[in-house]
Amino acid sequence: MIHVQNIAKSYGSIRALHGVSFDIQPGEIVGLLGPNGAGKSTAIKIITGFLHPDEGLVEIDGKDVLSDLHAVQAKIGYLSENTPLYPELSVQAYLAMVAELRDIQPSDFIPLLSDAVYGAGLQDYMTRPIASLSKGLRQRVGLAQAILHKPPFLILDEPTVGLDPTQIVEIRALIKSLARESTILFSSHILSEVEAICDRVIIIINGEVRADQSLRDLSMSNDATLVLEKDDEEVAPALASLAGISQVQLTRSADDYPAYRITSSADITPGIYAIAREKSWLLRELRRDTVTLETFFNQLATTA
Repeated sequence: MIHVQNIAKSYGSIRALHGVSFDIQPGEIVGLLGPNGAGKSTAIKIITGFLHPDEGLVEIDGKDVLSDLHAVQAKIGYLSENTPLYPELSVQAYLAMVAELRDIQPSDFIPLLSDAVYGAGLQDYMTRPIASLSKGLRQRVGLAQAILHKPPFLILDEPTVGLDPTQIVEIRALIKSLARESTILFSSHILSEVEAICDRVIIIINGEVRADQSLRDLSMSNDATLVLEKDDEEVAPALASLAGISQVQLTRSADDYPAYRITSSADITPGIYAIAREKSWLLRELRRDTVTLETFFNQLATTA
């Protein structure tokens, strides 16, 4: 669906992007992350054709953004952080205006409008002026305009910013439902939102891709924690003797039992369980550790 190859962009002496490459497959929801000034907005502008790269290639559904811009933009639905709505218009009038700008034929407008309105949950607000709508409903109007022409590719830039918790849950569910028909690139500073919505993350730091990984793979760590009923001086040496283990650290668990943090280059929990059984250690807990997106992101950001 989306092919980005070695794009670069500089603003004078400031390098915004350098050698950025990634692919997004049909049906994926991919989170685009990075600190402020990392190059996310520049990447989105290049992908959507609003900005030309200094070098590199971007293709959407096999079409080159630079040489076939109109055809590419017809395949994109875009919800910006601050959607340019017209508060004096009703929801219906605004969507009719968007349809005209999109060159949607009158014969196609009613079925497309119906799908967008019901998809965004706006059927009870069509005659309401946009100015009278809550922030959450205005976000829904923005989503409706983005999906009105049934684009195969959606770009959602900070779609939940400024919403209350209930509205965030509603918009999150709506975005996940849209993935049944569209590939989605989701940009947000709220890492918990990315974890809840996305299949995969691309992290850009200092204009370069520092990580491109599925959230499932990212969350799994090779490190493990072993909690025993009582400490034994032979435990640490026995664990350290296992292949792949680089460090064994003795700490205390929350309920004050001896806990061993084990750093390994591979999943070593089966080996730990086998040696615990062989040594007759009284086992309270053995778990493979997990890594949160926040932890992973902060590690990358602080080592940049």
